[in-house]
Amino acid sequence: MWAYIVRRLLYTIPIVFGVLLITFILFNVVPGGSQASEMAGKAASAENIAEIKKEYGWDKPLLINLNAVGEHGILAAFDSQFFHHFKNAASFNFKRSHKTRENILDMLIRGAPYSLALTVPMFLLTLSIAVCIALTVAFARGTAWDVGIVFLCVFGMSLPYLAYILLGQYFFAFKLGWFPITSHDHRWLGLVLPILIGVTAGVGGDVRFYRTVMLDEMNADYVRTAYAKGVTTPRALFVHVLKNAMIPVITRVVLAIPFLFLGSLLLERFFGIPGLGDMTISAINGRDFPVISAMTFIISILFVLGNLATDICYSIVDPRITLS
Repeated sequence: MWAYIVRRLLYTIPIVFGVLLITFILFNVVPGGSQASEMAGKAASAENIAEIKKEYGWDKPLLINLNAVGEHGILAAFDSQFFHHFKNAASFNFKRSHKTRENILDMLIRGAPYSLALTVPMFLLTLSIAVCIALTVAFARGTAWDVGIVFLCVFGMSLPYLAYILLGQYFFAFKLGWFPITSHDHRWLGLVLPILIGVTAGVGGDVRFYRTVMLDEMNADYVRTAYAKGVTTPRALFVHVLKNAMIPVITRVVLAIPFLFLGSLLLERFFGIPGLGDMTISAINGRDFPVISAMTFIISILFVLGNLATDICYSIVDPRITLS
């Protein structure tokens, strides 16, 4: 297993390098001088613009610095914008935000707890509720309960995410006053309504997926054998069926974990939660390329590690699977 893990980790190097290259090309379609002028302001002098270009390395060649090779040696060719971009990302030195002039790593550290406080409970509640409902309706397949719950799931999936947010804020926060409308004055209490909205909006799709998975296992021979041996229905569902359906469940669950760090863009924006999702939207609206690049790099790392964790979990839940 360790040889497989090391080999997969080595595979991440070209993937991450490709992500950095693509993001560098995309964010440098706008020339560095234009970004420097935008940051400095309309009334900025040429000296101020030159200082900003020097701070962010925009005064260097884009990919390879061939002009410096003859004077300083072959290593001087790597004194370019891209290689500084790669080095800074690899060392998590994301420089400063264009708009706030704050260190981006400090912004990430400050916003991550709020995003995780929102997404982790939302993720765990949605997973638990969806799996339990899916097992129940799969056991009662073809009955009125099955048809009714599937109908509600499809109806819930058809509603836009924004509708849940606006309806939740209007009825439960504004009309009934059960929750604060935003989290500005109620930091942690203000997370309760967004979590409930996120669970309500996400449980429908998960129930439909897990129901399909459970139905495939319900018709297996081992389920009939378990009932023939006198196993109770809860034990047959939550032990035998759930255990044998873990492969697709793990695939869906583990690959969703990296995106927990990104936060919920709409929920954080509408409820004023100062997490990474709200920070990302502000960066996109403000053309804050260093922040967008940092978030893209971190998500790519987490996604690759999530794929590796998925393979490892496969071998744990199913001994027949070997990592080679």
